[in-house]
Amino acid sequence: MTFARRVTGVAVAAGLMLSAAACGGGKSDEGSAPAGDGPLKGVKVEVAAKWTGPEEANFRKVLEAFTKKTGAEVTYASTGENTDAFLGPRIASKTPPDVAILPQPGLLQQYAAKGSLKPLASDVVAEVDKNFSPYWKELASSDGKTYGVLVKAAYKSILWHRPEAFEETGVQPPATWADLVKASGTLQDGGQTPFALAAGPQDSWTLTDWFENVYLSQAGPDKYDKLAKHEIKWTDPSVGKALETLAEIWGKPEYLAGGLAQATKTKFDGSVTDVFGQKKAAMVYGGDFAAAVVGTTKAKVGTDAKVFAFPKAGDTTPALLGGDVAVALKDGKGAQELMKFLASPEAGKVWAGLGGYLSPNKNVAPDAYSDPIAKQLAQQIQSAGDAARYDLSDLTPAAFGATPGKGMWEGLRSFVQNPKDVKGTQEKLEAEAAKAYK
Repeated sequence: MTFARRVTGVAVAAGLMLSAAACGGGKSDEGSAPAGDGPLKGVKVEVAAKWTGPEEANFRKVLEAFTKKTGAEVTYASTGENTDAFLGPRIASKTPPDVAILPQPGLLQQYAAKGSLKPLASDVVAEVDKNFSPYWKELASSDGKTYGVLVKAAYKSILWHRPEAFEETGVQPPATWADLVKASGTLQDGGQTPFALAAGPQDSWTLTDWFENVYLSQAGPDKYDKLAKHEIKWTDPSVGKALETLAEIWGKPEYLAGGLAQATKTKFDGSVTDVFGQKKAAMVYGGDFAAAVVGTTKAKVGTDAKVFAFPKAGDTTPALLGGDVAVALKDGKGAQELMKFLASPEAGKVWAGLGGYLSPNKNVAPDAYSDPIAKQLAQQIQSAGDAARYDLSDLTPAAFGATPGKGMWEGLRSFVQNPKDVKGTQEKLEAEAAKAYK
């Protein structure tokens, strides 16, 4: 399970501080949004999602906006981190919630294959078509039917840095991979270690995100999709090219805080605090959710900790997202109307104004977001257009893309330890993928 899933998304709060919501689960709603007059007066809708704490509070306000508009009475239940463990028994007993928010598209495909989901009504599909690129619609579809709406995103194509370290060495945020390599050398010459790298056994998911950004930029969206589906092998030359590119940084232990020995033990939160708490390095990889860890240090997001777009390694500007998908598990007007509302710019604007939120909905304007960094990331998502892609490792079987010590995680971790072995790494990754896709 990737960190993007574990932290339960992004929590951008006032003053540019972001905090991860607490884990929790299985608790039913202690109260519902007060129903009013409207076309759904008297209709009850139950929604289940993993969110607790600030994320739950913000989502409840979105549901309140739906209640105010329609008159429906909405109740909320937290699934906890293991969404399937919560939903599975309820689906089996034929008592599912009306709507559920799933943490990854793979679960949507699993439920759709079992006949557990209700296809979106035609007017809901029309709302999706109006507000989302075809890729996001396809991601939430199965066998030609659209089942879901990607309602909340985590953005994974950024690097965090200490402006102080850049200013001291005269470095500007790099736009291309070549610029990044050059900037790393300049930082090193100026007495600043360029990167803190999280390559520990339990957190080497960060390495998959590095790879995906480079691969999407170099190979392009179409080939990215084929690799995600294992329609091309990991021994393909395009994979080798991406690994060789990564080795330009990963292959230089002096560029890594604590060197190779430390990097291969470092956890994600440790890599962020190494940069912003201990000032051991100038940069660190992390999606927008990294700000939750920055918030545990004295550094302030937006001043002491800033982001820049993951540099282009090829012709495509990389734009990777994780995210949560809403689906309907019951027939009925209430479920479909809520799905339509969640697909609308109206819901996105409410959520964006509360913080802790990013949307792939192209009609939620950047100005709707409550802080400058969220606005910046929303602009990057929208400028990527149809080239934006979902996290590749989360699209693959879990045994390959989401398991510590196996598959992509361990294959790329081994590559950090031996970055000259491009061919061997490719063969190892392909062997693991072939087993997982069976």
